[in-house]
Amino acid sequence: MTIKAKAARAAYIDQRLAELYPETLIPLDHRDAYTLLVAVLLSAQCTDKRVNTVTPALWALADNPADMARVPVEAIQQIIRPCGLSPQKARAISGLSRILIEQHGGVVPHTFEELEALPGVGHKTASVVMAQAFGVPAFPVDTHIHRLAARWRLSSAKNVVQTERDLKKCFPRERWNKLHLRIIYYGREHCTARGCDGTRCEICQTLNT
Repeated sequence: MTIKAKAARAAYIDQRLAELYPETLIPLDHRDAYTLLVAVLLSAQCTDKRVNTVTPALWALADNPADMARVPVEAIQQIIRPCGLSPQKARAISGLSRILIEQHGGVVPHTFEELEALPGVGHKTASVVMAQAFGVPAFPVDTHIHRLAARWRLSSAKNVVQTERDLKKCFPRERWNKLHLRIIYYGREHCTARGCDGTRCEICQTLNT
């Protein structure tokens, strides 16, 4: 099977990933927009699996902005230490919880601008929350997506910002929220950094045949 044009490659990838992953559950355990926001923040430079082992103890301590804002930063840090970068993440969790109470009525805001203004919340974290908590089309790009976009010749970008722009042009807007998760699933299970060199997994083989 020869697929040369970028549009044709993208259409095939979209279709095949939908067949492989009809369900697109976010791999981070959460209860609502707030716990998703905190879990995504914790996942920076940390695996989702490890985050999921840490958050139950954190939610037992506080699972809403009002309660979390009253918890000493040191107590938060002690629980989230296994996730790495615990001093910065603990300060961010405490700080954003206070801001949510003081400026947003204790509710996670529904805009990129307001989310990205919170401590520790970058564009990728905001994109995940917008997509998965509020259903707003977004295309968060992590290392798996960045790698596969290059392997599948959908983007030649050197950074995730441009990769996001390129992928948004490749796929219909209404497909972004499910597709970004499907690419992550595939990158973790089949087209891994070491397990595939761009020619071994099913999709890579198909695109290069």
